[in-house]
Amino acid sequence: MAEIYISDSQHAARNNVHRSTPWRRAKVAPAFPQPVKLSPQCSRWKLSEIEAWENNRAAK
Repeated sequence: MAEIYISDSQHAARNNVHRSTPWRRAKVAPAFPQPVKLSPQCSRWKLSEIEAWENNRAAK
């Protein structure tokens, strides 16, 4: 199955946060999924990693 990638805007909408929040979390929170560079000007997050992070966060 092909991996699904989401943008910072899509991630922000999923979690009801500002678009810059995923970038800040990627820098300061070790457990937060890191973006994948798909091209020099395109970074995305793996949806599977975001879902795992959300599930782990909800379980706490």
